[in-house]
Amino acid sequence: MRHSLSLKVGPVGFRVGSDWRAPIAQLAALYEGYPSVDVPDFTVRLEALRPWRRWVRPSVAIHGDYRLPEAAPLPLAQGLLAAELGMNLQMALGYRRHLLLHAAVVERGGRAVLMSGVSGAGKSTLALMLGQGGWRFLGDEFALVDCASGGVVPFPRAVSLKNGSIAVAAEGARLGPMLRGTPKGVIRHVAPPGDAVARMAEGASPALLVFPRFGFAGAVRGLDAAETFVRLTQASTNYAMLGEAGFRALTRLVEGVPAVAIDYPDGAAGVAQVEALFAAL
Repeated sequence: MRHSLSLKVGPVGFRVGSDWRAPIAQLAALYEGYPSVDVPDFTVRLEALRPWRRWVRPSVAIHGDYRLPEAAPLPLAQGLLAAELGMNLQMALGYRRHLLLHAAVVERGGRAVLMSGVSGAGKSTLALMLGQGGWRFLGDEFALVDCASGGVVPFPRAVSLKNGSIAVAAEGARLGPMLRGTPKGVIRHVAPPGDAVARMAEGASPALLVFPRFGFAGAVRGLDAAETFVRLTQASTNYAMLGEAGFRALTRLVEGVPAVAIDYPDGAAGVAQVEALFAAL
């Protein structure tokens, strides 16, 4: 690759290479202060479909250790998004060291709140707002659960905000470029708060499972073990691959951590609901 960047996020090392300078420069600016890594766990390659497509209508194909052959390339203007999607793809398809859940995580006093939901549920927005409000941000895309201890391992990647939620980024936050015309509308990445990076070797114990749903009148509903188990298996990309260790880790979460589903109309209301639920533990 003509241009590349190596970085370590939590326990995972990435090497991202590119045919173009811009995506790597944007990635380096967004992840300023992250340690580099000599031997990466995963490699992501942002490549032109044909040699001449580096210059003529340039578009970025996402390749790497793991890839989806049917994935459509992105315009070069969305190269940073391609890099982020490439890292997500490596984790989803190749990561086996921890139980992987599609969830955002924040921590206070050594106790973690895991927020899992489909795209659009608002978990990234809630995690960033909580991270800007006294909580430690552990991640907004994947929760890494240690199969032996049951603890959550930080994985504080850049936060992907979409459309109206972009406004919640704090003044002075380090921002990526405004990416328009993506399949999910306008996207802007935000660097996590500073303590998230400085303390990304410090894990936390799960204390609360929250399944948020954005855009509805405020409501809270407790979940029984069966529904929680099904929701978590749907949120995990490697539960089956881990075999017995994955089953035990998931069962431990279900049996030891209370779970609730919340509906909320806006970010402030969602934050208030999480704060109230945590205070009542």
